Amino acid sequence: MMPPRQGWEALQERLLFLPPLPEQLDPLALFALLLVAGLLVGETLFRRFGLSRIVGYVLAGAVAGPGVLGWLDRETVALAKPVADAALGLLLLETGRHLDLRWLNANRSLLASALAESGLAFVSIFTFALLAVGLSPGWSAATAAITMASAPAVVLLTAQENRAQGQVTQRTLLLTAISCALSFVVFALVLGVVHAEQAGDWLNAIVHPLWVVCGSAGIGLACARLALAIAARQAKGSAAQVFILVAVALLAIGVARMLAVPVFLSLFMMGAALNLADQTKVLAYTRLPEGHWTLAIVLFVVTGAMLPLDKLSWLTGLQAIGLIVVRGLAKFAGVVLTGRNDLPAAKRRLVGVGIQPLSATAIFMGAELAAIYPEVSGQALLLPLLAAALMELAGPQLCRYAFKQAGETEPPPEPRR
Repeated sequence: MMPPRQGWEALQERLLFLPPLPEQLDPLALFALLLVAGLLVGETLFRRFGLSRIVGYVLAGAVAGPGVLGWLDRETVALAKPVADAALGLLLLETGRHLDLRWLNANRSLLASALAESGLAFVSIFTFALLAVGLSPGWSAATAAITMASAPAVVLLTAQENRAQGQVTQRTLLLTAISCALSFVVFALVLGVVHAEQAGDWLNAIVHPLWVVCGSAGIGLACARLALAIAARQAKGSAAQVFILVAVALLAIGVARMLAVPVFLSLFMMGAALNLADQTKVLAYTRLPEGHWTLAIVLFVVTGAMLPLDKLSWLTGLQAIGLIVVRGLAKFAGVVLTGRNDLPAAKRRLVGVGIQPLSATAIFMGAELAAIYPEVSGQALLLPLLAAALMELAGPQLCRYAFKQAGETEPPPEPRR
């Protein structure tokens, strides 16, 4: 670098506006290059090897992140996290819109399947973390709350990526939405348990969960009503309605961040409120544009960079694999043993495979908990975060396998020449 540096310094003597030669690439430029790399890796894996694009995005972030090569340091990842928050929020908004409470009331077997697979997953993970790993009851409950749900962003994007439609796809999306809602309720309760265990602070143990639940519900309901009120004056399915939906979602994200309420929970609540309150189908046929795949790239690259791969050892790796196996069997059994009246056994088994993904939501739940007690949470949350790291790679493939085996996917369009 000496000749270029000397040449640059010589130019600086004549051109006063030139800045000093940078010691390293600007973090924003580096992050932009990483997003491009993630896109290229994802497309290559999808078109040549039949793997999910999401795997490529996560791999790019994980390799370049602090846990491996360190091209992205923790400060750069922290700067990118608000964008990833927005991406996850918008995807959870769509997940919440799949949560039709009226239909659930009519279809009790679906609700039974969701309660069975989520309940079995929580109990199994809690028992494993408490007895096999040796975590305290509070952090065992936190581990179970973080990892009990399926990954709504992965399931939704995998279905869109493969243009999947059918009974297995629809049941997987619905069970994911319900288990996500249940895990959010459990997550709020676990916040109180962690406060009580770590600090013996019963005021925070009671008020903090209420603040999270009521704040998220209030933000979600208010923003849903605002979006419906404005969108009702526009043509149905128009670009104006899409713009209103995204703009109000961003408003919800901003308010949630100001009030220290989880963004992912607020946007999920907004989606569920839209589904429930949209009696005249104002926004029922309005979907996020294809551009939300751009947000997905940001989300999974940042998620990959947040994974604590530098703390992975043979022992923690075995514990994470054990958690994945226990969780997977519980969720699979919960689906297979219920819903016999409205879905054949073969399709129930495929749904049990399709709901396995665990990723971004777990990472962001862990970040919320880590912000409360950073001195303890680093080690206590290592198990669920490492499990999420492994399932970032395996989960999308399991979901895609289920949709494909059900015969509900379409081949990708031929690239333009």
